[in-house]
Amino acid sequence: MNKIIKSVIDECGGQKKLAKICNVKQPTVHRWLKGGGINAKYIPLIARATNGKVTESEILASLTEG
Repeated sequence: MNKIIKSVIDECGGQKKLAKICNVKQPTVHRWLKGGGINAKYIPLIARATNGKVTESEILASLTEG
């Protein structure tokens, strides 16, 4: 599980809310949570969804953690 995406989901109030912010479907957010790749165009949207609590750099770093 991607801990950074988990914190973003918690901050937003759920997978559905993050999906709406990013204009994707909830299963896409679930895939991100489970370690699936995130298209680079969504990273700024994900970061903005937390009002600065999670940065784009933190999201990028979480994608390379094994």
